[in-house]
Amino acid sequence: MTASVTRVTVTELCEREGVSHTILVTLVEHEIARPIAGTGTDDWVFDATGAQWVYKAVRLHRDLELDWVAVSMLVDLLRQREQLDRENRLLKQRLARFLAQD
Repeated sequence: MTASVTRVTVTELCEREGVSHTILVTLVEHEIARPIAGTGTDDWVFDATGAQWVYKAVRLHRDLELDWVAVSMLVDLLRQREQLDRENRLLKQRLARFLAQD
């Protein structure tokens, strides 16, 4: 089974999120957005998850009037929390299976 990945070009992402190419470059520099392909800034391609982080980052920047460094820190914390939530869910499933074996 092959998982399909939604791919978004840099131009599509800028248009969809209403950000300039310069801001998107800033987001990549701060590791908020992570291109999955492309060698230069005009060739970048993002997956759906990357596009969601761009949306979240732009909202944090705009709504809370945070600079990009602060947004980067928040996004990093949010990513860590998502990872911990996934791990916690998996551990709960394992525990439930283990307890059900008794």
